[in-house]
Amino acid sequence: MAESPSVSESNPRSVDRPYTEIVVVRHGETEWNADGRIQGHLDVDLNEVGRQQASKVADRLSRESKISAVYSSDLKRACETAKTIAACCGGVEVIRDADLRERNLGDLQGLVLHEAAKVSPAAYQAFLSHRTNQDIPGGGESLDQLYRRSTSALQRIARKHRGERVVVVTHGGVIRALYRRACPNNKPTAKVLNTSINIFHLFDGDKWTVQIWGDVSHLDQTEYLASGFGGDRTSG
Repeated sequence: MAESPSVSESNPRSVDRPYTEIVVVRHGETEWNADGRIQGHLDVDLNEVGRQQASKVADRLSRESKISAVYSSDLKRACETAKTIAACCGGVEVIRDADLRERNLGDLQGLVLHEAAKVSPAAYQAFLSHRTNQDIPGGGESLDQLYRRSTSALQRIARKHRGERVVVVTHGGVIRALYRRACPNNKPTAKVLNTSINIFHLFDGDKWTVQIWGDVSHLDQTEYLASGFGGDRTSG
C-alpha cells in the first residue's frame, strides 16, 4: 500500500461528500494485554498505561477535523477509551454498540496465549485454523462471524453519518476484519497497536477504502507505546 497522507489532511466535515470518514481506534492497554492474556468478550479495565494512551489519542483527535459522533464497543476497555476521546472532542455522547465487541474466543478467554495449547488444545487448534468458518469451542466465534458482525456495524454507522467524520473505538480483531472488508486482496502486515488510528472511507454503493493504517505517531517520544499484544489473531 502506498504511504498514506497524515490524518490532519483528511477532508473537513461535509454533507456533500459521498462517503463517511470513520476513524477506527483500538482501545488502550489493559493489564491482560501487557501479560499476553486472551480477553475476547471478558470485560477488563484499562491499566494506567492504557489511560495515558487514551489521553494521547484524544488530544490528537481534538486538534483535527470535527467529530460528529463517537461509537464504542460496550466492553469497558473500549468504553473508557471512547469516553476520554469524546470528552476531549466537544463532549459528544458515546454510543455503545455490542456489535463492535472483540471476537468471542470461547475456551481461550482468560488464558495466557503461550499456555493455551496445553490448557485447551481443541480451542487452540481451532484458533490456529486457516478456515475462516472455524468456530472456537466454548461458544467462540469464527472469523466469518466476526467479519459479518463488525462490517455490518460499520456500514450501519456510515449510512447514519453520511458525509461526516465519526470515531469508532473497538478491538484488534475487529479492526483487522474491517481491513479485510476494505482490502480483500491484501493482508495487514503489522499488529494493531493500542490506540492506533485507522481511517476508513465508506462510500455510497458499499465501497470501502483505507486511508490510514496503524498510526501511533501520537505515542512517539512517550513511554506509552507498549507491547501492543493482540490486534492480529489474538485478543485485543
